[in-house]
Amino acid sequence: MKKLFLLIILALIITSCNNNKTAVSEDMIAPVDSIKNLPYPKTTKVNVIDDYFGTKVADPYRWLENDTSAETKAWVVAENKVTQDYLSQIPYREEIKKKLEVLWNYEKYSAPFKEGRYTYFYKNDGLQNQAVLYRQLGDAEPEIFLNPNEFSKDGTTSLADIEFSKNGSLAAYQMSEGGSDWRKVIVIKTEDKTSVGDTLTDVKFSGLAWRGTEGFYYSSYDKPSEGSQLSGLTQYHKLYFHQLGTPQTADKLIFGGNQTQRRYIGAYLTEDERFLVITAANSTTGNELYFKDLTKPNSEIIKVAGGFDTEQSIITNKGSLLYIYTNYKAPNYRLVTVNASNPDKANWKDLIPETENVMTASTGGEKIFANYLKDATSLVIQYDMDGKKEREIALPGIGTASGFSAKKGEKELYFNFTSYVYPSTIFKYNIQSGQSEIYKKSGVLFDPNRYQSKQVFYKSKDGTKIPMIITFKKGIELNGKNPTLLYAYGGFSISLTPAFSTSNIILLEQGGIYAVPNLRGGGEYGEQWHNAGTKMQKQNVFDDFFAAAQYLITNKYTSTPYLAISGGSNGGLLIGASITQHPEMFKVAFPAVGVLDMLRYNKFTAGAGWAYDYGTAEDSKEMFDYLYKYSPYAALKPGTNYPATLITTADHDDRVVPAHSFKFAARLQEYHKGNAPVLIRIESNAGHGAGKPTSKIIEEQADKWAFMFQNMGITYQK
Repeated sequence: MKKLFLLIILALIITSCNNNKTAVSEDMIAPVDSIKNLPYPKTTKVNVIDDYFGTKVADPYRWLENDTSAETKAWVVAENKVTQDYLSQIPYREEIKKKLEVLWNYEKYSAPFKEGRYTYFYKNDGLQNQAVLYRQLGDAEPEIFLNPNEFSKDGTTSLADIEFSKNGSLAAYQMSEGGSDWRKVIVIKTEDKTSVGDTLTDVKFSGLAWRGTEGFYYSSYDKPSEGSQLSGLTQYHKLYFHQLGTPQTADKLIFGGNQTQRRYIGAYLTEDERFLVITAANSTTGNELYFKDLTKPNSEIIKVAGGFDTEQSIITNKGSLLYIYTNYKAPNYRLVTVNASNPDKANWKDLIPETENVMTASTGGEKIFANYLKDATSLVIQYDMDGKKEREIALPGIGTASGFSAKKGEKELYFNFTSYVYPSTIFKYNIQSGQSEIYKKSGVLFDPNRYQSKQVFYKSKDGTKIPMIITFKKGIELNGKNPTLLYAYGGFSISLTPAFSTSNIILLEQGGIYAVPNLRGGGEYGEQWHNAGTKMQKQNVFDDFFAAAQYLITNKYTSTPYLAISGGSNGGLLIGASITQHPEMFKVAFPAVGVLDMLRYNKFTAGAGWAYDYGTAEDSKEMFDYLYKYSPYAALKPGTNYPATLITTADHDDRVVPAHSFKFAARLQEYHKGNAPVLIRIESNAGHGAGKPTSKIIEEQADKWAFMFQNMGITYQK
């Protein structure tokens, strides 16, 4: 291999000299002209036919949905062997990994937060697999409070959440093993960090809400009784109260289950612990709102808002006055108040009315912070508790500001600011004066002055104006030959706002371009923008993305031979649909943990809760026909030349089960007729993404950039 590599370099040098161009220097590594792929595994096909409204649909790879079978495990091993063999032949893969390790190796901090007598914060020394939770008493030296790196030898068990009792004397923390959404909860005394003996298991999609020091509220499902516990359907959430010192089997059901069948139930207490707030929903959009007055013995649970057409939550209270954040009659959200004695919607009064920009709201130090999205970037305004504007908060630039929250008695709070060219920085903010100062500056090896981000607006297929932020090194030539990664999401009202990525330094240093459009289906322009990319308008999302690619090519940022596309989860669906609808448009594709079988997504874990965005194949013939047309697994066509594709998933992903990626990969390898590789990289002992150890992140990112550059014929410069 080394000899072959030297010959290739020598040939490139000779060619470059003959063409009177710059020779390949010692700090440049050229791609291999051709990597010999191992044969793809011969994936068994079975005769499975489903009938949807008279249409027969073949699903020959249905057996791959059984993620615990010996046959599926053997298939995973075989596929990973092919993938790793290919990646190992890329000459600069290890160089990129080494570079990422250098870039990642700096101290990373979270904003501090106060619990009881202590100030807590997370810190990662650099390459630790998991961030460590520290605490500090006054000006004393910080001490380790919890070290998740000790939870497991390989760093795959993470600290998923921690909640403290109001007086700070007790803490309950959630552990995730192998990236699973199923959690274990352990309760400790904070003074000496000893366990109180209460350990809960099988907790999923839950916060932890303390009531004094007697116990806490949490939510979970019954574990699936049939098949894999990672892929089995989870239907009805249940809210429990766990009394300290009692077994989990004695926990009292508070809400949900068979009595009130809801798919998602959350609970939290107001800061004064007067009200238990309950949110309940059947999908990822829209929720009911309830509260229970805990100061009144045997008080009932009161419904504040019914139905699932709008979203609402109680962000704070002042005595019996409730502050409700909602998009009821306000697609861009507003803040209203109402008295708990008569909380019906008819009595809601505007405190901070809806504006043309989408708002989120938080509180700190007896103030309200309205964080507006102005073309997907932050604008933050401080109000008093009566809704009077006090000031617009000065930010260091155009980007994303977050974290404006603190307890009622605090005089200071901490917020984070970042952009595509501004590494994440923590600021300390004086609530009374409005003055900010840098608290923790990022130590990443990156010079923002060498790069720039610009926001452009382009028209989609139907004429809708779509924003996109394009980031690149200053001075690059727009000649259509810049390696470009186009990344997007487009769903579930999630907003993609500017955020710095250490991994993207690899691309930017090579003269590459990183582009992020804000597609319909997201939340950047409120619920109307979201709805414009749901159900039978989902094609708008794909059209918006395709138009972004066309803009980049038309304006010579890049061209098809240098254009890669990437997205995860719902964004993985976006990438799958893009390469099936426009296989000729892209050179490289990265569908990650994607929802790729739109006819069966609702059969697994909590997938049925995504129906607001997608609809289901059982809804109607019209909805089935629509899904069947764009579903990536169904839309693959035999004899098609698809882009070089690296599918990524994980064996413990119980959010979007890996069967989506398994089946898509099997059919893509069967139908693909070009020379480009179509591979699947299946991570072991990992889940949908949260809690993934640093070592696995670096390896995956190195493989991504190596695969992209290799298939674009890019020479990597060290």
